[in-house]
Amino acid sequence: MSESGRSISPSPGQASATEGQAGATEGQAGATEGQASATEGQATSFADRIRAFAADIKLSHSVFALPFALLAAVLAGGGAGATVERFPSLVQVGLIVICMVTARSFAMGMNRLLDARLDAMNPRTARRAIPAGRLSSRFVAGACATTAVLFILATSGFAWADHNWLPLMLSIPALAFIGLYPLLKRFTRWVHFYLGAALGIAPLCAWIAISGRIELTPILLGLGVMFWTGGFDILYAAQDVDVDRAQKLYSIPSRMGVAGALWMSRFAHVICIAMFVAAGLVNAQLEMLWSIGIGAAALLLVYEQSIVKPHDLSRLNLAFFTLNGCVSLVLGTLGIIDAVVI
Repeated sequence: MSESGRSISPSPGQASATEGQAGATEGQAGATEGQASATEGQATSFADRIRAFAADIKLSHSVFALPFALLAAVLAGGGAGATVERFPSLVQVGLIVICMVTARSFAMGMNRLLDARLDAMNPRTARRAIPAGRLSSRFVAGACATTAVLFILATSGFAWADHNWLPLMLSIPALAFIGLYPLLKRFTRWVHFYLGAALGIAPLCAWIAISGRIELTPILLGLGVMFWTGGFDILYAAQDVDVDRAQKLYSIPSRMGVAGALWMSRFAHVICIAMFVAAGLVNAQLEMLWSIGIGAAALLLVYEQSIVKPHDLSRLNLAFFTLNGCVSLVLGTLGIIDAVVI
């Protein structure tokens, strides 16, 4: 528009030239987008595919259950009749870490493999490695097989180091249990607590690996992890309500609504804290620092629940990743210090 308010029309020649330039610009933009798509396409080198797999399964999130496994190992080593003098050796700790990382990598790989078709239909998950074309299903299947073998080999290390054959005997049933999680969403809304149980067996398995038996403490720790994980997974599933309903998948938010699911999540976290309190009551090694850790974890979970609302899920990533990572690290670290130092 001119200052007088009248439009100034370009000549036909100028218009044609302008359109030609615009077309050339759009062509260049299209070429750039094509190059970007090619760059984001299938990973070519083996190292690139390994990195893509590690990123896709969020390897760093092993922190959620690992501190509880290490805590259980320390407590088992200090228990009456334990197979070690006091605390686990560096070899045992290393084997537990390898078992945790490989088992979780196997489970997450199976999740990506079995859910690839569903992920492609969900805008939130469509950019995962298989539906986005960065990794082939064959490669992910191979990665799952490799991590499963590494897990079994690591469990056999306890037989070599301590003549404890239970970890090796239970390795395949454990892999089957954690690998079936993706299928549960086709059948039951309680899938969140199955996921919780898959993480919850970590302290139980670590205890068995060190002591060679089952006791009440790791069961209570496992139940605490189960209800903690189930509670925050319910929150995370709230963002997929419409997609789950459209695909006829089961989840507590899709069946109860987001508001009802939030109450179920809160109830799960109350039970979680109760299980951790009970673990402290039955195990004399968990004293003052463990109690402080439980108090800190409870406050973190209260804050987590307060920032997720039925009509505002904008802070869900903070609730899911950051706060829950803090819960695990605080409880695991303070519990280990309690057992080792005090």
